[in-house]
Amino acid sequence: MSLKIRLARAGAKKRPYYHIVVADSRSPRDGRFIERVGSYNPMLPQEHADRVRLYDERIRHWLSQGAVATDRVARFLGRAGLGEVPAWNEQPIQSAPKKKAQERAKAAAGA
Repeated sequence: MSLKIRLARAGAKKRPYYHIVVADSRSPRDGRFIERVGSYNPMLPQEHADRVRLYDERIRHWLSQGAVATDRVARFLGRAGLGEVPAWNEQPIQSAPKKKAQERAKAAAGA
C-alpha cells in the first residue's frame, strides 16, 4: 500500500479549508484516510500562525513508514523543517508575456 500525505477539502463553497491527511494513494481526495495530521486554512493571511497547523510527531512517524508528501504538502513540511523544500516555479511559462509584448516593454523602458 503506497501512502500519501495530502490535502482533503473540508470547507464550504467559496470558503476553502483543508485537512492534511495520510491516505492510501488509491483513496479519493475527500474520502477515506488513515489519520489526520494537520490543517491548512488558505483564507488566513500568510503570516498568521493558524494558516498551517502540523502535528510534527505523527508526520515524522508516517514519513518513516514510507509516506510521500504531495507537492503542496511538501512545501508546508519544508517550511516547518520536516523535509526539503521542493523547487517551486511561481509564474507559469504559459502566462508570461509573449515576444512582441516583451519587445514593447523593453522599448518603453528604454524611452
